[in-house]
Order: sequence, then structure tokens, then C-alpha cells
Amino acid sequence: MDTITSSSLDINQKQYQSTSLNRVLIIGLGQLGLPVAKFIKEQEGFDVYGYDISSKAMDRAHTTAGIKKATNFSDFDVYILCISTHKPDDMFSPQIEGLFSIVDKISKEAKNGALVSIESTIPKGTSKKVFEMLNHRLHVAHAPHRWYALEEQEHGVNQVRVIGGVCDCCLKVAMYFYDGRSENMNNYSSNTNTNTNETRSKNNRSENENENKSKSLGIPMHPVSDIEIAELAKIVENADRYLQIAFAEDLYLYCQANNINFPELRDAINTKWNVHILEPREGIGGHCLPKDTKMFLQSSKSIKSKILQAAIEVDQDYRRYREARGGCSSVVGESTTPAVSSATY
Repeated sequence: MDTITSSSLDINQKQYQSTSLNRVLIIGLGQLGLPVAKFIKEQEGFDVYGYDISSKAMDRAHTTAGIKKATNFSDFDVYILCISTHKPDDMFSPQIEGLFSIVDKISKEAKNGALVSIESTIPKGTSKKVFEMLNHRLHVAHAPHRWYALEEQEHGVNQVRVIGGVCDCCLKVAMYFYDGRSENMNNYSSNTNTNTNETRSKNNRSENENENKSKSLGIPMHPVSDIEIAELAKIVENADRYLQIAFAEDLYLYCQANNINFPELRDAINTKWNVHILEPREGIGGHCLPKDTKMFLQSSKSIKSKILQAAIEVDQDYRRYREARGGCSSVVGESTTPAVSSATY
């Protein structure tokens, strides 16, 4: 796929207005899927259904958000996949067989031309495999979620997000569904950055956009030219977060070994405008950071990130240190609060 330009992604917006994208099925109603279902239901013009292998999850979505229960996968315009991509018995290790199982069911029941949007975090190359499983009958896009539960209004479903499509037509349909503003795609070139997204999302809303809002989610999206860039963006941003926390853990262990006051050192360092040392807590946890970091390490057969492998070892050392001290410490600066990553996806 070539770099995105105004000529290569010139959308005939009326074409997508006439395409029905209103009947939406969210598959997976857990920590990611339920907020997505709630958000879409709150928008005008969407008929929202939910499906989960857990009947309790479906009941909860119906009771708390009025999400209708799907009994089959037929006659939907949009399928949003919010399926866990970790092993059932080990949330720190990636596994995507469950996602492929759902895709197989979609391939048998979905109508031609529907949109399949994967919001789950997935390894590089997964979207193209999904496209093949669907026999090229459906549009396939990847719009990896970004989520911070403690700041849902600012960093929930409706924040700047990356999106890619297997083909140009996949990206166009997905952009219209999520963003609804054709100029978003025309304004992007290889040197576009996130600041452009943020400015555009706040200041560039026209009357035409407001008219189309009922048929689109109005989420500011950052389209990329190759869907593998979208796949990598999610796992790399979480790997970067993993590194930041691991360095804080490493520095903490250094301070303990050398009788240095870690909190005071951290506060002193963080007075510099472009430095922010995090606070090490119970180790790097949550549903995403360890799993996604492993996903990134596994994404290349020819080169493995040495710094990430070292970071994993640091986190293991830090956990062993905490366990040896009974999981808590009277040493100044050690927190017993949950892991830094626990609310971030």
C-alpha cells in the first residue's frame, strides 16, 4: 500500500452515506467491549447488539446498558471484535485462536460487504489472515483500542486512535463509520503527526460533519497506509510503556542496593522538563503491557529487541525482590498500590 495522499484516498462521501453502517454487533463484552457497546449505543442512529461466550457478560451488558443480545451473526452491517487475545490461564501470554474462531463464524453468517473492525490487540499480520478467512467478502480494518479507565471521559473510546485497512476500500468504509469526515483522509500524508489529529478533532468541525454525525461515531482517527502499521502501533506503544516502568523498577533496585533515597532522587530528576520517572509498584501487570510486549518480541523472526528482553528480566528481578520482602516494605518510597498499568489498555 502506498503512502496516504489526498488523491489516493479521495472519498466520495455520498457513496458512504448511502452505505448502511447502522446495525452494529460488538463481539466480546468484557473490559474493552462493554465500554465500546455503551458508547455506540449513546450515539444516534445505531442499532447495537452484543455477543459474548459468557452469558453473564451478555446479561450484564443488557442490564447495565440496554445492549440487545445477538443470537446469531447474520444481517449486521458492522462487526467490532473486542475479544481477549491472551491465554485463558495466563493473561501475560498472547493467544488469538479465540479471535479466529469468531471470524470463522462470521465468515459463515455475515452478508457481503459488511465491515469487520478488530479493536482487540493483535500480532502483526493477523488482519490480513482474517481477510483471507472471510474470502475477501467483507471489509477488514484494525482500529486498536486505547483506554484508561481512571480517565474515561478524556481517554476512553472517543480519543484519537490509529486505524488501518487491508485494502483502500476497507479503510474508507472504516473511516466513514468511525470518523465520518472525509477530509481526515485527504489531509494525511507521510509526515502527518498526532498533533494534527488533536487540532483537527477540536477545531475543524463543519456543518456537513454535524449532518453526518448520526451515521458515524465522530471519533478522531489517524489513518495509516498499511494495516500492519496499525497492528504494530498498539503493541509498540504498550512496549514503550513497559520500558518506562521497567526502568523505574531498575532504578529503584539500584537505590536499594546503594542506600539511596529513591523518592528523593525521583523527585529531583523529574524537575527536568523532558524527564518523567514513573513510580514502581507491584510489578508490570494488567491485561495489556506484558502480553503486548511479548507480542512485539514475537513479531520479528530476524531481530529481537534486546532492550525489551532486558526489561522483562528487570521486572522479574523486581518482583522477586518484593516477594522476598513479603510484598511490602517499610523502605521509604515503595508503594503497595496496584501496578501502574492496571487501568491502561
